[in-house]
Amino acid sequence: MELILLERVRGLGLMGDTVKVKDGYGRNYLLPRGLALRATATNLKTFENKKKEFEAKNLQLKAEAEAVAKKMVGTSLVLIRHAGDTGQLYGSVTAKDIASAMDEKGFKVSRTQVHIPQPIKELGISKVQIHLHAEVEVDVTVNVALSEEEAQMQFAKATKGEEKAAPKAKKAEVEATAEEIEA
Repeated sequence: MELILLERVRGLGLMGDTVKVKDGYGRNYLLPRGLALRATATNLKTFENKKKEFEAKNLQLKAEAEAVAKKMVGTSLVLIRHAGDTGQLYGSVTAKDIASAMDEKGFKVSRTQVHIPQPIKELGISKVQIHLHAEVEVDVTVNVALSEEEAQMQFAKATKGEEKAAPKAKKAEVEATAEEIEA
C-alpha cells in the first residue's frame, strides 16, 4: 500500500513522503490516526494544495509539545509496588501505570506516548521516555519502591552516586550548599 505521510512518523519518513507499507499497518494504524493518506492522484493534489496548512499545524503542535516538555524536564515518579525478598516485582510496571502517575502529577499523557526501553520488573530507579510529539521526547525518572521511605532512600543513593561522578567544581557547589543548609 502506498501512502502520503501527513506528519513525521518514527522509522518511516517525514511529512510529504510517499512510502510503501504493509496493508495492515496502513489500514489499521496510519489511516485511522490521520497520519497518512492513500497515494492516489487526487490525494496528491489535495496534499500539495494543503501542504502549508499541514506544516503550520505540525509546527503549532510541536511548539505546544516543547512547552510541555520544558515543564516536564526533571520529573520523577514514585511507584509503590509489592516485591519479593530479592527485589523482583510481582508483575511489572507498565506504560499505563506511568501514564496514570504522570496524570496525577498534572501532565496529560496517554499510555501510547510512554516508551519503556525494557520491562521494569525490579525495584529501583529507571529512565523512561515520553514522546509528546514525533520530534519532542522527554526523559522521566521512575522510582519503583516498596514504600515512600524506601523511595526517598533510593533517590538519595542515586543522587549521591551522581555527585561522585560530578566534576570538582560542581562538588564544591554542592558542599557549599550543604554548609549553608547546616548553618
